[in-house]
Amino acid sequence: MNVPDADVPDADGLSADGLGANIAGAAVEVNFDGLIGPTHNFAGLAPGNLASLQHKSETSNPRAAALQGLQKMQRLRSLGIPQAILPPQQRPNLKLLRRLGFRGDDAGVVKQAQQQSPHLLAAAMSGSSMWTANAATVSPAADSADGRIHFTPANLAASLHRATETPMTAQILRRVFGDENQFVHHEWLPGSADLGDEGAANHTRFCSEFNDQGVQLFVFGMQRGANADTTPKRYAARQSRDASEAVARLHQLRPDRVVFARQHPAAIDAGVFHNDVIAVGHRRLLFYHETAFDDDSRVVQQLRMASGDSIRFVKVPENRLSLDQAVATYLFNSQIVTSGDDRTILVAPDQCREHYQVKVLLKELVDDGTFDSVEFVDVGQSMNNGGGPACLRLRVVMTPAQFAATASGVFLTNRLHDQLTAWINRHYRDSLDGSELADPMLIRESYDALDELTGILGLGAIYEFQKSG
Repeated sequence: MNVPDADVPDADGLSADGLGANIAGAAVEVNFDGLIGPTHNFAGLAPGNLASLQHKSETSNPRAAALQGLQKMQRLRSLGIPQAILPPQQRPNLKLLRRLGFRGDDAGVVKQAQQQSPHLLAAAMSGSSMWTANAATVSPAADSADGRIHFTPANLAASLHRATETPMTAQILRRVFGDENQFVHHEWLPGSADLGDEGAANHTRFCSEFNDQGVQLFVFGMQRGANADTTPKRYAARQSRDASEAVARLHQLRPDRVVFARQHPAAIDAGVFHNDVIAVGHRRLLFYHETAFDDDSRVVQQLRMASGDSIRFVKVPENRLSLDQAVATYLFNSQIVTSGDDRTILVAPDQCREHYQVKVLLKELVDDGTFDSVEFVDVGQSMNNGGGPACLRLRVVMTPAQFAATASGVFLTNRLHDQLTAWINRHYRDSLDGSELADPMLIRESYDALDELTGILGLGAIYEFQKSG
């Protein structure tokens, strides 16, 4: 297995070398990763996310978390993959706490919340916006009838700590992708169980080349009128079919180029809260576990028909890797990427290298040509909170014109990497536990860090505290 340690090019700015990719020609896929925020902690807020529940109340390391995420971005950039950053949400979310009846100055609000409803304080302090696979669903210009990139922010209606992210996510996306000639921003769907939408974590696009018209796969867990055999028994499904269909309509996608597939209820009950925990696709490849879909033969048939039989399907059977092992290692929450020299690379969490069955399986997949190589990355802090490499990125296929129309300061360069590394080391704590969430100093530390970050990224005042200060 080839796991190289190539150096990142020294070039900087918005040149092709500086971004780690050739952006002068056809469309490219850009990974927009969520920068992990200063209040990253282990509160176990997500039912159905087994890793999050397992590590509940442990002491986190926000500094290590942010540096791990940044290093993953830089690693992908070194492979010739354009990489960009979305900033974290404002935390603590004092507006939420005040809406819930907590009063006083900022320090008094968080203290009162800790004393009376610590779970609400944890929700207001959550750093979960780092998982930008849940930020929105994105359809590229090649697939949309009006020839523009479409964004629909996810409503994340299944949980309080995530649902409160949506307005800020929409604002950030509009700031980063501001040109109305190139980008369309839809309102998020109404926040209800009937229209639960978890964004790109349940969405995959297939294509031959990025600028070709693609096929989009929407995966859902709940459907009106579903019988008991297709309903999870232990954990609630988060994505609804109605929401997926609504997003496809909003994005003006051709019906014959869209496939809707139901998650297997057994997978949801085993901890597959999003489809990207059990399946990952990229260009002409779908890599998935046997239990990913309720009827995988039907899903394969529909994708073959929609794509003109251009997709390769690599299914891992249960007798080769159990569903529980797949969830524990987050094998399918890896990223599949196309490198600058046109290699297909799997970017997997370190846990896959440490698991014997997965390591053997990956070697076979390299040997048979499914992947040209496997890159292992350390995102342990994110993994302990329930998110692997794929959770940390939102994929946006962009033409050169759309690239040029995007806020330039968010694209990762060597200079930005060094700036952010220094910024993290200045502002982030190396440990944080639940008892410290009400520390008034944490408020000041977080706001100071975010205020400086918006300057580094060139985004201007995007946070409430910046506008009211």
